[in-house]
Amino acid sequence: MELAIDRKRKRIIQVVFVFFVGLLLFFTLFSNTLQSLTLPKVGTEKPTQGSIDFTIEGSGILHPLAEVKLSNTANLKVKEILVKEGELVKKGQTLIVYDTKTAEQEVKAEVTNLEKQKIEQQNIQDQFIQSNMEEDELKMRNASREIEKGKLDIAAQERKISQMRDLLTSQKQLSAPFDGIVTKINALEGLPSAGEADVIVSNSSLGYRLDITADAKYLTSLGIMVGEEIEVEVGVDSAQGQSSQTINGIIEEIANAEPRTDSTSSEETGQTITIQQKRLRIKVTNPELKGGEHASIKLAKRSLQEGWLISNDALHQDRDGLFVYKVEEQRGALGNVFVARKVRIETSETNEKETMIQSDSIYEEDMIILESSEPLQDGDRVRLQ
Repeated sequence: MELAIDRKRKRIIQVVFVFFVGLLLFFTLFSNTLQSLTLPKVGTEKPTQGSIDFTIEGSGILHPLAEVKLSNTANLKVKEILVKEGELVKKGQTLIVYDTKTAEQEVKAEVTNLEKQKIEQQNIQDQFIQSNMEEDELKMRNASREIEKGKLDIAAQERKISQMRDLLTSQKQLSAPFDGIVTKINALEGLPSAGEADVIVSNSSLGYRLDITADAKYLTSLGIMVGEEIEVEVGVDSAQGQSSQTINGIIEEIANAEPRTDSTSSEETGQTITIQQKRLRIKVTNPELKGGEHASIKLAKRSLQEGWLISNDALHQDRDGLFVYKVEEQRGALGNVFVARKVRIETSETNEKETMIQSDSIYEEDMIILESSEPLQDGDRVRLQ
């Protein structure tokens, strides 16, 4: 009897122990599940091997390669305008005639002054002769000096008149310096120049230029060079309305331009980024162009280098430089856990969407964290989406 009771007691103890262990395991797993639900939720991507796509876009106005602004520096009133905007002109053709009556009167007044000086010079010479007859040495020396002074004054007056006549001849009209087209007329009949060029003439036969600014690093990565051909989209006014046509252009010059400051500063460092710029001068030649048309380019190429590519959203920066978070899987007693690890990187090339990175700690199978529901620190446990 006692043996049966003792067996029953042991069986109860075993059942209670199993129940307690099971209950402990249940609460342990349940607590781990609850804890995992509170961990930061992250989205990831794997790095890919390849090159970066670069796109250089820009637009501007077509300007003639050869253009001259003609003005009347004598501030004469415009008498007659002989051409219209858009008119083809020949070298030497008269464009504008000016009213020179006032200037001609000024020249006549100076000629009159010259004649007076010559008469005065004759009077001094007569004084010299008279002094010589009287043998008055003092008067002779004074008269001689006055004669020399008079000669200098007459020579200066003659030079002044000559310069005025030359200026009058050059300013009485404006002529075309070469075969070209009148692109702008600012002059008004009956009024003097208002400060702007009276007329602008361009040489359309030499072509037109389009200036585009681009990131210097992009141009280097793509290997863009002077002499390279590029398609230019040009807006054209036609009877059917505004349209566009594609014209082949040539990069004639690549020069330094003012650097730009990236307005999107780093949130972690509070610093802005200065980006070096280059100016592309593209030559466009087409007989249908008149200048002033709106033109644009879109140049898409792949970078010359290859490497690991990740999205720009995965990049972070602190005072020590750039880094990414990658997911590290660790084994645990109750299953594997995922931890965010900070990895320092260097970038070689980047565009608006992705960046080529250099790091000995990044591999093809790594999961790079793109986004997180909470701010991360190195070593934080995370859960995957």
